[in-house]
Amino acid sequence: MNCEPRTVNSKILVLIISCLLLMAGSNAAAQSKAKDFKAKRGGPIRITSDRLDAYNEQKLAVFSGNVVAVEADRVMKSNQLYIYYKKESKKEDKPKAESKLDSGAGDLDRIEAKGNVRITQGERIITGEEAVFLNDDQKIIVTGNPVMREGGNTIRGDKIIVLLEEDRGFVESSSQSRVTAVIYPEDKDKVKGKK
Repeated sequence: MNCEPRTVNSKILVLIISCLLLMAGSNAAAQSKAKDFKAKRGGPIRITSDRLDAYNEQKLAVFSGNVVAVEADRVMKSNQLYIYYKKESKKEDKPKAESKLDSGAGDLDRIEAKGNVRITQGERIITGEEAVFLNDDQKIIVTGNPVMREGGNTIRGDKIIVLLEEDRGFVESSSQSRVTAVIYPEDKDKVKGKK
């Protein structure tokens, strides 16, 4: 198994962009709501990093060093970003023109962000040491002292899970610790537009 990085060719670059496009996309209404983490597929995603290594045999692309991925009003920062895609499968019954295997890669399996992970959208910020995006489940799992903040509100636990297609999430704890939340109720006068 060859683990040497290869020069990124156009097929790999197209695959990386295609994989990230599957993660999320926002329509105009979602952009106006900072609370909406629901995934809408499509839309451009821009990734910047100090380095990119592609491992064709392992079906892996690694962005490292000050990684920033931006899509609409969502921003994810981390030390490293690993993009894993599924191994090619032999489907002889599928017409060649419709095959996704023509890219020389496969469909997105998962994306892992490691080290100083920070996901922001509007006022909502989720931090942790690791985050995993599971494409088939449309789920993000944040671990490593994860904290979710929105305004002055904070929620902490051992694991924060966001279900993108269902527009919901939950926080889990272990037997040694408990989920903690600090929530500031909105002032009723502010909600009604009064001072």
